[in-house]
Amino acid sequence: MLAQEQSFKRIIEHQFTAVAVLDADFRVVHVNPSAELLMVRSANQIVGQSFLDSFLDSTEVSEVLQAAVKEGASVSVRSSTWALVHRESVTLDFIVSPFLEDQKLSVIVEMLPADRAIKISRDEGLIDQTETSRHLVRGLAHEIKNPLGGIRGAAQLLALELNSAELKEYTQVIIEEADRLRTLVDRLLGSNQLPKFTSMNVHQALERVFALINAEAGDKIIIKRDYDPSIPDFIADEAQLIQVFLNICRNAWQSLSDGEQSHGEIILRTRTVRQFTIRQQRHRLVARVDVIDNGPGVDKDLLEKIFYPMISGRASGTGLGLSLVQQLVHLHGGLVECDSDSEQTVFSVYLPLEGAHD
Repeated sequence: MLAQEQSFKRIIEHQFTAVAVLDADFRVVHVNPSAELLMVRSANQIVGQSFLDSFLDSTEVSEVLQAAVKEGASVSVRSSTWALVHRESVTLDFIVSPFLEDQKLSVIVEMLPADRAIKISRDEGLIDQTETSRHLVRGLAHEIKNPLGGIRGAAQLLALELNSAELKEYTQVIIEEADRLRTLVDRLLGSNQLPKFTSMNVHQALERVFALINAEAGDKIIIKRDYDPSIPDFIADEAQLIQVFLNICRNAWQSLSDGEQSHGEIILRTRTVRQFTIRQQRHRLVARVDVIDNGPGVDKDLLEKIFYPMISGRASGTGLGLSLVQQLVHLHGGLVECDSDSEQTVFSVYLPLEGAHD
């Protein structure tokens, strides 16, 4: 029996799924390394303690445990948010399975984090919706450009027939406004240049952005850099990525200016992420570039559509900067996300370091 118990423990210790074995009183008998990582507590801290003590609010977990014991069958819950004592809230799928051995009741709790899966699904939905929106906007933009050319040409011909300087001023207004609309339409159509892929260093691109924003903002904000020097050079269009980071940083700066922050701060942070999925493709290694500001944050209603063309949180904004950011990042096989609350806003750009353009 002891050998079987040891064999059982060795099996669950090699499981990717976080597993906790509880006794009839829901005290922890054993946890595997994945459970230790999930709960941010060592086995020595958890074993012997009530499983429910690991949660700020254990109501749901307690109800599921009791239901499984009462019914004598497994109970599964999907996408449940747990507020753990020793870490931020985590969304996961979990299964509670009671079993009897030698008239002794035990409960196995299997926990699989679902945060990343939810994010992947949300990001893919957002990307698909944005691409659909972009196709519609591009079609509309082309339809607008054709009559604009006719209006401008007619105004020029009319100006040639007029003798009155005052009336010519009106035709000049028509021409200037047609040109302004054409410029706006061209921006709606976005970049029509394919990336020119060469080997680049992401920190050199960020240093260029740092210098530009520093020159524009002066001493109005503080810009900090937190770089991971281990990020290798990779294949990308440096000019386009500079445009990406510059647009995001300018948005952050304008947000700080609009919010009248007394201590406005932008942080440029780089990290690597392993085994990261972008549009159903798993990448062994990606670079993550975060642009963090301590501005007033993005309105919740705006957050889900912030990358759509013509969507802006500022009265003076055109809503084209972030749409271009997403377009350029996608051309690099990457992903851009935004998380925001009242204390800070984080734009995260993920760029594959291998694979698509090797």
